[in-house]
Amino acid sequence: MIPKEGILSPADGRIVELKEKEDGVFIAIFMSPFNVHVNRSPISGNISNIDYKKGGKYPASSDKASFLNESNNFTIKNENLRIILRQIAGILARRIVFFKKEGDFVQRGERIGLIKFGSRVEIFLPKNLNILVKKGEKVYAGSTIIAKEKET
Repeated sequence: MIPKEGILSPADGRIVELKEKEDGVFIAIFMSPFNVHVNRSPISGNISNIDYKKGGKYPASSDKASFLNESNNFTIKNENLRIILRQIAGILARRIVFFKKEGDFVQRGERIGLIKFGSRVEIFLPKNLNILVKKGEKVYAGSTIIAKEKET
């Protein structure tokens, strides 16, 4: 069941990194071979800036994977939010599958792709959100609320 509000986790797995940065919050989710590897949209909005890169096969739980492994980067934007996601293939992953193309509109919780076997999904959120998860926590695609907009 997809919750009615909040920013959803894009992947099943465990949060292996959560860092506040100057311009936002970075969250990395490691998907073990035992997790469901379907990725879901954390918000409703339009897909843009798709950038697929071939790369190595470092363990997806390592920081190296973020920069050196096969990846697919893209943005989902609506009238209130702009979220950047990165699908990263791991040492066992055979390939990244992305179901969408530039300009497509996606619903919150909609399936947007998958990564075959152990892998990683990273999400970069704007700073003006309340982060509701912490490092080490298990999250579930399309059902765990990872952040909410701050009330004014």
